[in-house]
Amino acid sequence: MALNLIKLCVGVETVEELADWIALKQAERRARSEPAEQIHTTRMSPKRRDELLDGGSLYWVIKGFVQVRQRLVDLREFTDEAGISRCRIVMEPVLHATEMQPRRPFQGWRYLTAKDAPRDLPKGGGADGIDPEMARALSELGLL
Repeated sequence: MALNLIKLCVGVETVEELADWIALKQAERRARSEPAEQIHTTRMSPKRRDELLDGGSLYWVIKGFVQVRQRLVDLREFTDEAGISRCRIVMEPVLHATEMQPRRPFQGWRYLTAKDAPRDLPKGGGADGIDPEMARALSELGLL
C-alpha cells in the first residue's frame, strides 16, 4: 500500500490559484526545454522513499483543508550552495481533486497513510457538483 506526504500549501488561497502557479512554472520549464515536472524543495528528506514512490502522492492543505493531491515521481537529495542538505520532491504537474478533509496547521511535511488520505473526487467536480466554498462550509459543519 502506497504511503503519501501531506503539506501545507502556504501562500495559496484556492485550488485554482495553485493550478495557475503550476501552469506558470510549467511554461517556464518548457521555455528552458526542461521536463514537465513540478519540484518542491524541502529541508528534510523523507526516509521512506520506496513506499512513497510506490504510487504515493503529496496531499496539499489549502486554507485548512486537504483539497488536492499530486502524484509523487521522485525524491532527489542534494546539498545547496550554503552546504545544507535538502530534498527536491518531484511531482506530476497534475492536480487531482480530493474530498475536503480538515487539517490543523503544522510545519514541514508529514507522512499520510492510504487509509487516512481523503478519497479522490470524480473528475470535473466537487462533492456531488457542490461549489468548493459551499463544500468547505459544509465540511466545517461536519455535514459533508
